[in-house]
Amino acid sequence: MISYTSEPGSFSAASVFPCSLAELYDWHSRPGALERLIPPWERTTVAACSGGIDPGGRVTMCMHVGPVPYLWRAHHIENRPYEYFRDIQAQGPFRRWVHTHSFSAAPEGARLEDHIDYTLPAQSLFPWAGKLLVEPVLSRTFRYRHATLRDDLLLHAYAGKRPLRILISGAGGVLGSALIPLLSTGGHEVWRLVRRQPDRSAREIYWNPAKGLLNLAGLPPFDGVIHLAADNIGEGRWTAAKKERVIASRVQGTSLLAQELARCEHRPEVLLSASAVGFYGDCQDCCIIEENQAGSAFISDVCSKWEDAAKPAEDAGIRTVSLRIGVVLTPRGGALARLLATSAIGFNSRFGDGRQYISWIGLHDAIGAMLHALVSKELQGPVNIVAPEPVTNSELLATLARVMRRPLLPPVPAVVLRTVFGQMGTEVLLDSCRASADKLLASGYRFRHPDLFTALGTLLGRA
Repeated sequence: MISYTSEPGSFSAASVFPCSLAELYDWHSRPGALERLIPPWERTTVAACSGGIDPGGRVTMCMHVGPVPYLWRAHHIENRPYEYFRDIQAQGPFRRWVHTHSFSAAPEGARLEDHIDYTLPAQSLFPWAGKLLVEPVLSRTFRYRHATLRDDLLLHAYAGKRPLRILISGAGGVLGSALIPLLSTGGHEVWRLVRRQPDRSAREIYWNPAKGLLNLAGLPPFDGVIHLAADNIGEGRWTAAKKERVIASRVQGTSLLAQELARCEHRPEVLLSASAVGFYGDCQDCCIIEENQAGSAFISDVCSKWEDAAKPAEDAGIRTVSLRIGVVLTPRGGALARLLATSAIGFNSRFGDGRQYISWIGLHDAIGAMLHALVSKELQGPVNIVAPEPVTNSELLATLARVMRRPLLPPVPAVVLRTVFGQMGTEVLLDSCRASADKLLASGYRFRHPDLFTALGTLLGRA
């Protein structure tokens, strides 16, 4: 349970975590810790980072006040391992900002206290500004940070028993950019497949699926591979050219990677290859499990070919998991980001009749389930990466409106969606998929946010 203390010009948040003092400190000392702790509702990105948390370390972040961007530069000035480290604002909106992260042993585990001393511009003229403007933001931020840290530590306690060397494609996407910090803070070594000039010092490997270019010779052996790269299927109308790109981006990359992994002298133990619950097509209100056959929709055909392309790895004895991913909710991209972008007044009450089911999953559970599948040797074949409580379109929009405290607007008729978006509007927005999470649950995965209200509240800072 998090506790807060504050007085003019200072703020503290403290929690006890279910881990050792060394585990708590080491998590903070690894690459990706800052990225894991940035609240998803903030429009904040790490532009540059060097030196870690040791004195001389530097961080530059692009942040926003409303629509206005600004740079925040922080310098690390002190580090006493397993006791505390301290950073200061070198450039930003405060006249003074000192953040001390203190670690200590506790009977129930290890205690972290985040203590901030700050001075606002013109604070002497407006002594109430910190209480009214700064402390609510800090309370909201550190409630999220400590909850995320606690859940990550619990996940790593069983999933990170030994450091793994992991190769990832699609590292720059919404899922990949969130997954890499989760893995690196758990002590795993992450390599990336990139389509530009690679930086080998940053563990990058060049590939070009369209030209069949990928060379894994001479590299250290990988324990696991997570393949996420694919063209975005939910953007724009599905012209013939778009459909070709969607299929090619999935089949070419997956085939190339699976074949090269099968040829490796030291093959990885596991390949996780992305797919989607679109595999099942329009299921109405039937509850769908992994043994169900593919549907007849275009998305179903795409997913079938996508999964089949990974067969060379499976035939070579590599444990292969097809991640049938549902609608991943995050304000940083995808469906939720698009809904929020059009919600200045409120949210439409439904799309079409609103009875179509949506198999959703929060971002943290999507990447947590991937790490779980990576280390769970009993998992193979297709696995639905979805929350245990699918909802209808009407329920999703009503819950989102309740979390954001905004009104519901008139529905969008199905004919409008079909006219504007064509086949994509039918299959992505109007078709129904009620996929079961039973296989994932039976393998031992523990959801952070099993219900929609909790997931949205956490992701949007309204918990």
